[in-house]
Amino acid sequence: MEHLQKNSHYAKYADKIAKLQKNKPEEFNKGLEKVEEIHKPVPVTGDSKEREFSMPTKPKSGLSSQTSMKKEKTLEDVMKIDLIADKSAEEISILWKTFFTAKKEKLCAVIPSATFRKMKELYGLHKTFLLPLPRKDGYEFFIVQFLGNEAHFTSLINYQAYNENAPEVMSLVHYTDVAESKEIVLMVGEFDGNSLSLQEAQCLANQVEMYYCNPSESKKYLLDTFTFKPQEFKHQDLVDQLENISLLTEEPSSSKAKK
Repeated sequence: MEHLQKNSHYAKYADKIAKLQKNKPEEFNKGLEKVEEIHKPVPVTGDSKEREFSMPTKPKSGLSSQTSMKKEKTLEDVMKIDLIADKSAEEISILWKTFFTAKKEKLCAVIPSATFRKMKELYGLHKTFLLPLPRKDGYEFFIVQFLGNEAHFTSLINYQAYNENAPEVMSLVHYTDVAESKEIVLMVGEFDGNSLSLQEAQCLANQVEMYYCNPSESKKYLLDTFTFKPQEFKHQDLVDQLENISLLTEEPSSSKAKK
């Protein structure tokens, strides 16, 4: 089984990917001021206490069944919604990004509701996909699975060994509680620091956006091929896409994964 593909350009792309985690200073400073104003009631998540990532090569018991039995996570679990009821979408976005920027083990994004609706349509059609990640010795592939408003990631080698019980290395949760009232969806991502660095987690999250948020014809083709014609799917096509996309030089336009 081959799960890594060698690539001599890693050093070049690693530097560009690292730049994605930098915040806009003006936006950060504004958000910081607002967070200080409502410091006590600002989002306090119990998510990290509940999340226990399984160790690499050690399977967990029934990821799919466990996830399906859990009730859908709500924004109230993370943030006191009544405190943001009178705030604009822009103000909520600043608060959200600023708060989670301070948590180096988390990612976050604010997605327009209309964009998320289109993304979720693709989630439902392409519930599983493969993503390449630059590593020091080449590329490692990761499987992403979509369940409800959540995305779960595991390495391909572990997925092939344990299927749905494979150890999870990252998850993205989309909160849709204010999707109608504020027209935004709030995302939080958690990852296993023993398996992924912050910039690697960001790279995977940004690739999800790249393929599921208004994908180009070539990316849509890869989604369709992976889902409907797996025998024709080529891992190298994913690597070629990653090496020739704006993801490596620009931040995504619709939503940006932050520290």
